[in-house]
Amino acid sequence: MPRTLLGVAGFPVGHSRSPAMHNAALAELGLDWLYVPLPLPPERFVEAVRALPGSGFKGLNVTVPHKGSACTLAGTHSRAAKAIGAANTLTFHPEGEIEAENTDAGGLLDALAQPVVGLSALVLGAGGSARAAVWALLDAGAAEVSVWNRTAERAVALASDLGARHAARPRQADLLVNCTSVGLGGSVGAAEAQATLGLDGIEPPAIVVDLVYGLGPTPVAAWARAGGSRVVEGLEVLVRQGARSLELWTGLDAPIETMRRAAIGLPGERESARA
Repeated sequence: MPRTLLGVAGFPVGHSRSPAMHNAALAELGLDWLYVPLPLPPERFVEAVRALPGSGFKGLNVTVPHKGSACTLAGTHSRAAKAIGAANTLTFHPEGEIEAENTDAGGLLDALAQPVVGLSALVLGAGGSARAAVWALLDAGAAEVSVWNRTAERAVALASDLGARHAARPRQADLLVNCTSVGLGGSVGAAEAQATLGLDGIEPPAIVVDLVYGLGPTPVAAWARAGGSRVVEGLEVLVRQGARSLELWTGLDAPIETMRRAAIGLPGERESARA
């Protein structure tokens, strides 16, 4: 019987820690499945994804820049994927249906591991991960969610789409979620990151989530820890969204600690919880 396949599609995708994380989990679960990286440029994405079920694929994670396209090509959508307008998880059903899910939203809340009801939140960024964060926080009962982005028009559009507020500049909040790429690959230091994101004008809030992660502290995480914030690492968000995807495909409880150890054990520069 052909081996069941899973994968992650992005462009680029070679940096992704998802294959090691998921393959460790599949081995722990006793499943003879394989999870592989799929580098797909935008012009090939839709055609390639539609062909995957014929090659033995049961599911696919999707990262930058394909989350919007993944949502569009799917025939059925979860409540989260439909509302967010982006999907990071596709499931291929035997009858040919492609189902879209967004586990970024639930993964963020799982990683936070505390209620957000009544909290004010500031989301930095306006891409697919930011859309998932804004929707997740509002859906979970946050009192107010503001969106800031270096290109203000994108933040305005996102806020309008999801019922959040646009912040002309970063403002004080109980919770901050960095969904930008600032700090990715160790490209900037702490002072430059703070200036780029406007964080030099506010105090670190009680809770900071940074979707960028790496072997050492990211600039945003370093800024937050220096101010006494509770920091939720992007690696934990990656693990939690991956666990939700795996459970969707296998119907089994994901081995969270095994996935966490596998993700941490890979060498490499800072990457992003988008993949």
